[in-house]
Amino acid sequence: MQVLLLDIEGTTTSISFVYDVLFPYARGILEAALEDEGLLAARWTEPAYASAIATMMGSSPDSASEAALFALDLMDRDVKDTGLKLLQGLLWEGGYSDGTLRGHLFPDVAPALARAHAQGIRIAIYSSGSVAAQRLIFGFSVAGDLTPLIEAYFDTTTGPKRVASSYVAIAEALGVEAAAITFCTDHPDEARAALDAGCAVRVAVRPGNAALPEGHTFTTFTSLDEVLASLPRAERHLLSEMT
Repeated sequence: MQVLLLDIEGTTTSISFVYDVLFPYARGILEAALEDEGLLAARWTEPAYASAIATMMGSSPDSASEAALFALDLMDRDVKDTGLKLLQGLLWEGGYSDGTLRGHLFPDVAPALARAHAQGIRIAIYSSGSVAAQRLIFGFSVAGDLTPLIEAYFDTTTGPKRVASSYVAIAEALGVEAAAITFCTDHPDEARAALDAGCAVRVAVRPGNAALPEGHTFTTFTSLDEVLASLPRAERHLLSEMT
């Protein structure tokens, strides 16, 4: 059975949403904690927050402001830290729950996921954002709750996205050969790693994405409709509709 493995940022969701909405929202809460105010200051000792902070820092801090300062430094340096991603996901959860945040999706995404699910194509997510943050984007999306369509989520706890072994691990977790996976991403290094693991790869050309290197040989797409049309299961479904 075919598996559609999707990156989020630049693939299903605009990069601008992540950088112009999600990151500033988290930064605002972290900056408030520097003054011992706001959500993090109130909840930093709760188990989920404490665990994320300890993962991020390697130890437990003495205060919310110490944790916030550490997290802000990682954000300033654009460090893809697992603990930071866990903490950001917790901070975003409140914004999604109260309606301040809604997960952006490109217009083709929700219909394509529904169609893929109906065709028996398994859908999974692999993003550098934590699994909790991934669930929030799809659970509180502009198109409603899409989580019933998604079978599995993977983040950097599985492994770095630019390393082939991570995609091998995902295939093993899903119980399929790597060749059954079609990975969609906007990043050439991730695409190469997935190819090295034996996956099929499609590279997203979306508004706001960085230009791909000249002379690249990747198969690209501008809509997930194009990806579905290339999958064996989708081809059989379309053929049956025509006969």
